[in-house]
Amino acid sequence: MFNNVIVGVDGQDGGRDAIALAQKLIAEGGDLALAHVHRGETMLVGSAKRGNEASERERSLELLSAAREQAGVEADRICIGSASVGQGLHELAEREHADLLVIGSCRRGLIGRVLVNDDTRDALNGAPCAAAVAPAGYSQRAAVVRQIGVGYNASPESQHALAIARELAAERGAKLSAFEAISLPAYFFSAPGAPVIETIDAYVDEARVRIAALGDVEPHAAYGAAAEELAVYSASLGMLFIGSRGYGPIGRLVHGSTSRQLARAARCPLIVLTRATTAVHEPDRVEVALTATGT
Repeated sequence: MFNNVIVGVDGQDGGRDAIALAQKLIAEGGDLALAHVHRGETMLVGSAKRGNEASERERSLELLSAAREQAGVEADRICIGSASVGQGLHELAEREHADLLVIGSCRRGLIGRVLVNDDTRDALNGAPCAAAVAPAGYSQRAAVVRQIGVGYNASPESQHALAIARELAAERGAKLSAFEAISLPAYFFSAPGAPVIETIDAYVDEARVRIAALGDVEPHAAYGAAAEELAVYSASLGMLFIGSRGYGPIGRLVHGSTSRQLARAARCPLIVLTRATTAVHEPDRVEVALTATGT
């Protein structure tokens, strides 16, 4: 799916999980690079600073070599000194023209969900390319993607997400489904008119009909908050796509509340695409908040 993939490696389990996820997402013949960000001593100057940078670089390359050998993958090694992991990974992604950045999640909390720590959050926020987050333990339970889902609401962004998901599903021989979460404003429930339950049911049925009309897509819909309902839906998937607006000259993702919540609660890989993505085989400027489980 992605041709130029950078994996953030830190010498911990999160790096191993990220490498395992990257292997699922990289296109055949794609370029894989393992990256490490080291924190420089900002108070040092002159020869002391240069000596420290050389030492940190050597340690980074040794760490990357060990990770590469342990994972048994062919990959380049790249490293950079930066004030933060997120900033360093962003600089590397732009410098290397990456179309996917893969990182691991923190190790605390419920198995099968991504918990976003400071480094992970920094790497996701404003990333210049697609970004993927592997949850704790993913390297031990990664599985074949059998069903791909799309968060759909008929917007141009969701239509674009559906197009990309459809291509990947065809490539992987996976089933494709789409889900629309129906919500109504608070004033709706105090307004006179049709009974609330019957009206909600009608909206949900209409959503299923809209999705069914797309062809070769299994329709799903439910009433409720989008992030919560999509998180429930994701439990049956191997990968979930949603669309988002881009902004600025390189189309970085605008983080909406749905994307942020799903990055923490999704039970499968969550991929957030901007309309800047034109094809899965081109290194376009998109950002993805991706979580993964063994489904």
